[in-house]
Amino acid sequence: MRKFCLISLISLFLISCAPVLSKDLMYQGIYPASISEIKQDTASDRGRIFILGGIIVKTTVTKEGSLIEAVFVPVNSHGYLENVKASTGRFLALYRHREILDPLIYSEKREITLAGELIGMRKGKIGEMEYSYPFFEIKEIYLWEGIKKRDNYYYWPPPYPTYYYPYRYRYYDPWWYYY
Repeated sequence: MRKFCLISLISLFLISCAPVLSKDLMYQGIYPASISEIKQDTASDRGRIFILGGIIVKTTVTKEGSLIEAVFVPVNSHGYLENVKASTGRFLALYRHREILDPLIYSEKREITLAGELIGMRKGKIGEMEYSYPFFEIKEIYLWEGIKKRDNYYYWPPPYPTYYYPYRYRYYDPWWYYY
């Protein structure tokens, strides 16, 4: 029994530390701290694999494949997003495989982790401002679970007869709660 518990505990620990992308890509990838690091030395980094996290701004399907514009978020060594509020820029990532990345599923504000090969820089616009995006070809992508909207359930007090309930003309209950 003791061996079984020990094996279960070890396997649970190993599963919880699993990377979100394949191990080969995670080991050979570069983890940039900011987009400005990539922009500084694009020529020498061209063709290298980067591990990037991001929040999707938009996904479009083009002739080349599915193109994702995302706000950069740093990731840790397992591919988990680190600090969602600390953005240092945006990037473009192109998915050139047989299937497309559906814009309804890869929608705005969804979080992703990807391994991408740096192709170069691509000009674009954010609003009316010109912006130079680092441009990647996606080797592998992981879409994080979206925010599930919960239905709002309210607990209403039971229908007390008005002569038992202390508040006759309105339903007020100090123990009424929302969950």
